[in-house]
Amino acid sequence: MPGTVPLADYLEGFARARILCLGDVMLDRYVLGAVERISAEAPIPIMRVSHEEAELGGAGNVARNVAALGARAELIAVVGADDAGGEIGRLIDKAGQLDGRLVVDRDRPTTVKRRYVAAGQQLLRADHESLAAVAGPAEAELAAAFRAALPAADVVVLSDYGKGALSDGLLGTVIGEARAAGKPVIADPKRADFAAYAGASLLKPNVAELAAAAGAPCNTDAEIEAAACRLAKAAAIDAMLVSRSERGLSLVPAEGEAVHLAALAREVFDVSGAGDTVVATTAVALAAGADRIAAARLANLAGGIVIGKVGTATASRDELAAALLAADVSTSEAKIVSRQAALEAVRRWRARGLKIGFTNGCFDLLHPGHVSLLAQARAACDRLVVGLNNDASTRRLKGSDRPVQREAARAVVLASLASVDLVVVFGEDTPLDLLDALRPDLLVKGADYAVEQVVGAAEVRAWGGQVMLAELAEGHSTTETIARLDRSATADD
Repeated sequence: MPGTVPLADYLEGFARARILCLGDVMLDRYVLGAVERISAEAPIPIMRVSHEEAELGGAGNVARNVAALGARAELIAVVGADDAGGEIGRLIDKAGQLDGRLVVDRDRPTTVKRRYVAAGQQLLRADHESLAAVAGPAEAELAAAFRAALPAADVVVLSDYGKGALSDGLLGTVIGEARAAGKPVIADPKRADFAAYAGASLLKPNVAELAAAAGAPCNTDAEIEAAACRLAKAAAIDAMLVSRSERGLSLVPAEGEAVHLAALAREVFDVSGAGDTVVATTAVALAAGADRIAAARLANLAGGIVIGKVGTATASRDELAAALLAADVSTSEAKIVSRQAALEAVRRWRARGLKIGFTNGCFDLLHPGHVSLLAQARAACDRLVVGLNNDASTRRLKGSDRPVQREAARAVVLASLASVDLVVVFGEDTPLDLLDALRPDLLVKGADYAVEQVVGAAEVRAWGGQVMLAELAEGHSTTETIARLDRSATADD
C-alpha cells in the first residue's frame, strides 16, 4: 500500500542508488561583492567585487544534488573546447560520488551563467551560450555514452535546459532505450510541446511551463491537475510532477488521483536550482524503492530546504533526515484537532467515498496492545479517527492516580502513529456525543468486549455502520505495567 512505509526508511537505500543524468550542463559562476554607491555614468549600482565562485549547473546541478544525497551520479553532457569546459571537468573530478562522461564539441561554446550577487541578492545575470541542437559526431557520442552507462543505472534523468544537448532524435532514442531496459525516466522539460518527451515515466515542468504547453491558465490546484492530466495522456507520459516554486509540488498521474503538496520552507531566499533538487531527490527516492507519492514527498521536503538557501544549493541526506523529523513532529501535532475540525475532515473524506473508522480510549502509557488494535482498525477503513479521554474523564474512569501521562502527551504519541489519521480529545465519560457528531462507518473496540457491551454499538448500527472487535495482543496492560512499577519501587525501598 502506498504511503505505509515511513519516508525516513527510504534514506537508507540512497547510498545504493545509481542515477544516470543526461542533458545540458553549464558552469554557474557567482561574482560576489558589495554595493555601496550608484554610478555617476548611469543609474546603476556599482558592485565592489570581493571574490568569485563556480559550481556545476543545469544537468550538472542535478548530478551534484544526487551526490549530496549520498547516491552515485553519472553525468553525460556536451561542452565546448574552452576554459569553461575544462573547469566543468575539474569540478566533476573534485566532486565525490560523481562520474562524468563529457563530449567535447569544438563547434559550440560551453554554456556559462554569470550571476552578480550583493548582500544575498542577484543584481544581474549574464549568459554565454549556444542554443543550436547538438548534431553529427557529438550527438552520436552522447548516444554511445548513454548506452554504455545505462546498464548500471537505476533511474535516468533527462535535464533539458534548451541549450541543445537533447536533440529531438536523441530524446526519442534514450527514452525508448531506457524504457526497453526497464529503467524509469524522469525528464525536466523546456520544450513547449511535451510530445517530445513521450514515453517518460515522470515529467517535471514548473507551472509556467505547464501553462505554456497546455495553452491554459494553471493558477489553482484544479487547473494544474486538469492541464497536467490532459497533457500526460496525450503524450503517453505516466505522470507529471509540477513544481509550484515556493508553493510546493503537484503530482498528477495520467490515471489516478492527484496529490498537491504544500512547500515546507520557513523562509524563501532563492528558488534558483530548486527544480534540480526536486528532480534529483525524486530520482534517488525511486531508485531506493519509494513509490511516486513517497518520492514526491521527499522531493518536496528537499526543495523546501534549498529555497531557504542562496544560489543553486543542494540538500544533503542529513538535512533531509532532519527535515523529515521536523515534519513528523509538525504532522503529528496537525492530527490533533477540535471536534469541529474533525467534522469538517470527515465531511471531506466522505465526499470522496472514503470509509471512516472510529475507536476511543484513554491510551495511557501506549503499549503494543494499543498499537495492534489501532493497526487492525486502520486496516479495516480508509481513515481512522481516535477519540481520546481527557485527563478529567480518565481520572473519573481509572482512579485518582491516573492518567500517568497528561492528555497532551497522550495525544502527540497517538498522532505520531501512521495508523491514526485524527485525534480528538473529549471530556465526557463515554464517546457517545462524539460518535453521534462524526457518525463513522466503523466502530472498533478490543475483543475483551462483547458487541452488546460496546458503547455506541447500537447507535452505529442504527445508521448503517459496522462494529468490529479487534484481536488483543496478549500480555499488555497499562494497569499491570503500573502495578509492576509500583512493586519494583517498593522492592527498591
